[in-house]
Amino acid sequence: MKDTPIRAAAFTGHRDLSQEEKLSLAEVLVPTVEALYREGITTFYCGGALGFDTVAALTVLTMKTQYPALRLVLAIPCPEQSARWSESDRARYQSILARADEKVILCEHYTRFCMMLRNRYMVDHAEVLVAYMTRESGGTASTVKYAKKKGLRLINLAESESAN
Repeated sequence: MKDTPIRAAAFTGHRDLSQEEKLSLAEVLVPTVEALYREGITTFYCGGALGFDTVAALTVLTMKTQYPALRLVLAIPCPEQSARWSESDRARYQSILARADEKVILCEHYTRFCMMLRNRYMVDHAEVLVAYMTRESGGTASTVKYAKKKGLRLINLAESESAN
């Protein structure tokens, strides 16, 4: 019997989101993940950062009750990713870490390149990139550019009516 290749999507988006953006994105992510699941995508890569990554990870984890085949893989740039976060953000991150199906740590310690390595790892393991990109600079824009170069399908939630 031949192994079926894992079909995966990755998330990328801005860290600095308003509470309104977070709530709006949580609503639009559910049908987005459902549509990808219906296409056969069951694995979702997430970088575990604040903002969009947190909203995306929590969405996948919540949806696992209805869709048990969903898998959340956290691509962690370095073990100390959350060191400078608030206590509540660190607690939420620890909860996500504990419930993720898999964790991949890209660098043993922080380097100026570990975030980029994390983003490229996720793109290299996915066929679809679900983004929340509202500006053409920064890590999210670089990740989207890399994904386009690699031929991934892009879903930018910032271009959807319900995310604005």
